[in-house]
Amino acid sequence: IKLSIGTKQADDADGQFNSPQGLAFDHHRGLLLVSDTNNHRVQVFSCDDGSFVSKLGEEGSQPGQFYYPYGLAIDHDHDRILITDQANNRVQSWSLSDQSFLSCIGKYGPRDLQFSSLRSIAIDKHHHRIIVADSNNDRLVFLSSIDLSLLFEVGGNEGSQPGEFKYPSGIAIDHDRHRIIVCDTFNHRVQVLSLIDGSFLLEFGSQGDQPGQFKFPHGVCIDNQGRIIVADTNNRRLQSFTHEGHHISSFDCGSEGIWRVAFDEHRGLIAFSAGNRVHVIGANQWLADT
Repeated sequence: IKLSIGTKQADDADGQFNSPQGLAFDHHRGLLLVSDTNNHRVQVFSCDDGSFVSKLGEEGSQPGQFYYPYGLAIDHDHDRILITDQANNRVQSWSLSDQSFLSCIGKYGPRDLQFSSLRSIAIDKHHHRIIVADSNNDRLVFLSSIDLSLLFEVGGNEGSQPGEFKYPSGIAIDHDRHRIIVCDTFNHRVQVLSLIDGSFLLEFGSQGDQPGQFKFPHGVCIDNQGRIIVADTNNRRLQSFTHEGHHISSFDCGSEGIWRVAFDEHRGLIAFSAGNRVHVIGANQWLADT
């Protein structure tokens, strides 16, 4: 482990966490953003030494306040941070430059632009879209990155057939192959969908603790070789796979459940959240040619 941020003890002091979840690298500025979920804020750290830089948000339901923020995505094209405000059932947009609140959309429910337990968020640069995991509604929702208007949905009926979900949580975009990678958490598998229309392409994994199996996977990212890295939450490990879903190797993350994982292609770093801490490892020490 290259560096660790926070302690095992839950704390609301700057640089400390209470159940950190979402992670995102701002590779332009050399920063790591962390959704400090149970403290209802987002914290920003230096990638160099893990030092605290700034924080945004506070507990509440007004614009610019959070109630269990979860997923994070950096949108450099629009100079903004996108945050899933989980218990407020909305997506918030903040300025990346000055970290001020910009806008929010969504409310509770199962209908259009309504959400229930939003988790991950990802940006589809090819089609100018934002994709969110609307977990309790068992669907992915596709929004316009221009005005956050609804485009279409995938899923929506709980199930275990291809293209169906049971609490989809982590999502990542494989831009090189025009695919969406989804942690289908309660089905203990990963599904791969077309980035064009969300249609099913392939799946891998099953419930268990053997290599290539999962117990409630929650997070996923793509490295610069197109390998899929999964936060295998209840097995307390990271697992890496080829883009076809073949197991490569595992990384033991210790005694705490691991929630989210992010990759910084500019610095070759992998960050993951576990317990009340965030750890950063040099990706090349685990995966060759990263």
